[in-house]
Amino acid sequence: MSNFIRTLNQLKPFRDLNEQEFSWVLYDVGNSAYTMLACSLIPIWFKADAIGVGPGKISSDNATAYWALATSVVTIVVALIGPVCGVLADHKDTKKFVFSTSLAIGIIACILNGFVSSWFLFLFVYIVTKIAYQASLTFYDSMLNDVATEERSDVVSSYGYAWGYLGSCIPFLIALVAYIVSGGLSKDFMLFSPQVGKIIGFGVTAIWWLIVTIPLLKNYQQKYYVQDTKGSVRKVFQKIFGSLKRIAKEDKKVLYFLIAFFLYIDGVGTIIDNCINLGTDLGLDTVGQVVFLLLTQVVAFGGSLVFARLSRNHSTVSLMKVCIVGYTVVCIYALSLQSLWQFAVMAFGVGCFQGSIQSLSRSYYAKIIPNENGGEYFGIYDIFAKGASFLGSFVIFVVKKIGLLTGGVFEIGSFAFKSINVAIACLALFFILGYIFLGKSDKERRINN
Repeated sequence: MSNFIRTLNQLKPFRDLNEQEFSWVLYDVGNSAYTMLACSLIPIWFKADAIGVGPGKISSDNATAYWALATSVVTIVVALIGPVCGVLADHKDTKKFVFSTSLAIGIIACILNGFVSSWFLFLFVYIVTKIAYQASLTFYDSMLNDVATEERSDVVSSYGYAWGYLGSCIPFLIALVAYIVSGGLSKDFMLFSPQVGKIIGFGVTAIWWLIVTIPLLKNYQQKYYVQDTKGSVRKVFQKIFGSLKRIAKEDKKVLYFLIAFFLYIDGVGTIIDNCINLGTDLGLDTVGQVVFLLLTQVVAFGGSLVFARLSRNHSTVSLMKVCIVGYTVVCIYALSLQSLWQFAVMAFGVGCFQGSIQSLSRSYYAKIIPNENGGEYFGIYDIFAKGASFLGSFVIFVVKKIGLLTGGVFEIGSFAFKSINVAIACLALFFILGYIFLGKSDKERRINN
C-alpha cells in the first residue's frame, strides 16, 4: 500500500507535492466521495423511502422540507461542537486522535445508512454521518498550516479540492451503476433490489473514504500547538469567547472575512445539498440529473486547477470575488430553470466555481490567522461555515412551506415561478453581501500590512 502511494506521488500531476502535502490532498479525495453521494443519490434514496400515500409516507414537498431541516440540524450541531473540538485539537499530539475518531464514526454510520429502510431512521443516521464528516473536516482544514507553508497553501488547498472532485467519481460510478441496475433507471431493469443497491452505494463510498485516508493517518505530524495541555470545558469556552472578542476588537480583517464567508459559503453549501431536490421538484429525470452532477465533478476538477494556476499571479481575494459573482449569476439563472438541459447549464456553472471558492477561502483564512491556534481558529471558521448553511437550508424550508399554501407557485407580476426556483434565487442575496464584506476584509489586511 505504502509503495503504491509513493509511486502515485511520483506521477506528473502530483510531483509538485511532498509526501505530507500529498497525504493531506488524498483525504479530500476520500471525503469528496461522500460529498458526491450526499448531494446526489442520498436525497433520491431518502425520497424513495419517504414519498407515498400509505401509512407513514409524506408528500414530495414535505420530503424536501424535512431534508432541508435535517441539513439545518447538522449545521447547528457542527457549529456548536466545532470550536470546542478545534481548541482541544490545538494541544500537542491530539489533532490526529480527534480526527481519527470523527473519521471512524462517519465511516461506520455511512455503512449503517445503507441498511435502514424507515425514512425517519434513514434521516437520523444520515445526520450522524454528516456531523462526523463535518467534524473531521474541521480538524483536516486546520492541518493545512502543518503540511504546507504560507506560500504553498493556495496551491495545496486547490489541489485538494481538484483531485477530490475527480477522485470521488470512481466510487460514485460504482454507486451509480448499483442504483441503475436496482431499478433506478426502470423497474423493468432490476438485477437486485433497491435495498441492495443502496447498501452497495453506501458501502463502496465508506471503504473508499477509509482507504485513501490511510496515508494521512500514517504521515501527518502536528507541528503547531499550544503549550497548555490541561483545562476544563469551561476553560475551552472561555478561550473561544476570548478569541472571538479579540477578533471583533483587534483583528478586523479576520472579522470581516468571517462575516463574508458566513454569507457566501451559505449559498455554496445550500446549492450542493439541494441540487437534486431542485431537479426532482421540477420533475426532471433523476438519472439524468445524477449524470450531469457527475460531469460537474470533472468541471470542478478543471476549475480548481485553473484557479490554482491563476493564484500564482493574481491575489486570492480577486479570484474569490470572481467566484462569488459567478455564483450570483447561477442563483438568478435558477429562476428560469425548467428542463434537464437547463439543469445541466446550471450544474456546469456551479462546477466552474465550486471547488475554487472553497479552496481559496480555506487558504486565505490560513494565511491571516496565527499558526499555533490553527485548530481553534478553524473551529471558529466552522461556526461561520456550517452555521451559515443553516440559513440557506432554512430559507428553502420556509419557501417550500409557503409554497404549499400557494399551490407550489409564486406569481411575480406576469411571471409564475415554482417555489424551489424562488428558494434558490433568494440565495443570491447572500453572495452579494459576502462580496461586500470580503472587500472590507481585504482593505483591512492591506492597511495592517
